[in-house]
Amino acid sequence: MNGIDIIDIKEKNIKGAYVIDGFPSVGLVGSIVANYLVSFLNLEQIAVVDSIYFPSISLVREGVPLSPVRVYGGSLGTKGQEKVVVFVSEFQPAQDILKPLAITMMDWVEDHKCKMVISPEGLLSKEDSERLDAMAKAGTEQVAEYGVSTSDKPFEPGEGVKVWGVGSTPATRQVMKQIDVKTFENGVIAGFAGVLLNEGVARDFDVLTLLAEAHAEYPDARAAAAIMTVIDRMLLHVELDLKPLLEEAALIEDTLKEIQKKASTEDDTSRKKTSYMYG
Repeated sequence: MNGIDIIDIKEKNIKGAYVIDGFPSVGLVGSIVANYLVSFLNLEQIAVVDSIYFPSISLVREGVPLSPVRVYGGSLGTKGQEKVVVFVSEFQPAQDILKPLAITMMDWVEDHKCKMVISPEGLLSKEDSERLDAMAKAGTEQVAEYGVSTSDKPFEPGEGVKVWGVGSTPATRQVMKQIDVKTFENGVIAGFAGVLLNEGVARDFDVLTLLAEAHAEYPDARAAAAIMTVIDRMLLHVELDLKPLLEEAALIEDTLKEIQKKASTEDDTSRKKTSYMYG
């Protein structure tokens, strides 16, 4: 209907599953959390998200071609009493397709009778927010350049990073109390996470956005680790080794740069073809 489809490639019972939104956000927090969960829980791919608006690429990992947006699923606990689904995106979708993409995801989630959508999101640090506001007032175009932090401070997973939450329903807000997550009282949640929250309200479906202060210029493994500890309290209840999140952040950064390079090449080729076509 809207040029975006979710194609199931493996039949799996995911009724009652918790669904993790792994689309890139500030500090790539959602992407880092999603990729970590797929690896940690050894989830298997159950679907792909396809669209005419996605880049024309195939990611190859260990000789296996992968779609740029994939869906993984599996069970939690020794008896598999809880189910989890993770959406993983290797690129940042364009602003004008975020809403139809989120609607397609929520339709699929409801069709499969999943339980809740959890959206890990980076919250701009105060200094980043002030700097971006100043750039906007000055009319300066913001170019996100993701790089590894130059901080000399050793990586301590989630150290000193607070996590807030926003729930679309009274039930999700009650869950926040149970896992000791404070409410994000006032502000703006933009992009994919914002659309998911609004869809949750409109559909009376449980959507929980978890927010951790993150830096805009590089993959923020500390913010991702802080949110991951909350997800652990909520679902996993295991002792997590979160230091691999730092490696995950670097890997995602490399992949994003590679895709951006390919997309730029694709745009250049398209412009050349258009030029030839119209003389």
